[in-house]
Amino acid sequence: MLRRLILCSSPLRVARSSRSMPPVDRARQLAHHLSTSAPLAFSPSQSPKSKMPFEVVSTSNAPSAVGPYSQAIKTDSLVFVSGCVPLVPETMKVVEGGIEEQTEQAFKNFQAVVEASGCKLTDVVKTTVFLQSLGDFAKVNAIYSRIFGEHKPARSCVEVAKLPLGVLFEIEGIAQLPK
Repeated sequence: MLRRLILCSSPLRVARSSRSMPPVDRARQLAHHLSTSAPLAFSPSQSPKSKMPFEVVSTSNAPSAVGPYSQAIKTDSLVFVSGCVPLVPETMKVVEGGIEEQTEQAFKNFQAVVEASGCKLTDVVKTTVFLQSLGDFAKVNAIYSRIFGEHKPARSCVEVAKLPLGVLFEIEGIAQLPK
């Protein structure tokens, strides 16, 4: 029995019987088919808006990027804030103290970048929080709740083995530009 898999302008027949070719051969067949057939009906290069314009957001009120990335990128409707760690902008050193102090400083940096993009914390729609230890979750959550108040963006919290510069906390986010 055969079923058809239509990915491009021409169909690809994929055998379903137990005597059919091994999965790796089917994958090779599919890859060959995709590379030799007509393009998909829609691809970014064919779209009328193939290059989404964006603007780099930069502020001296937050630490400068410590790698090959921007503090944030602003598109026509969204702002993507890179991970903010607890560096003091003036010294580029990790704030002294434990998880509470680091969380507070990282949030100051995050807020500075959000505001430099033309948004407020109430425009943030998603955050991702990285913790070196989930044992710190309750302390971080208390600070997070106080800072965001009644506004509750979607959030993910991830425990990681290590964070840059040995910090305990990092936050990144997405904000929607006001209309």
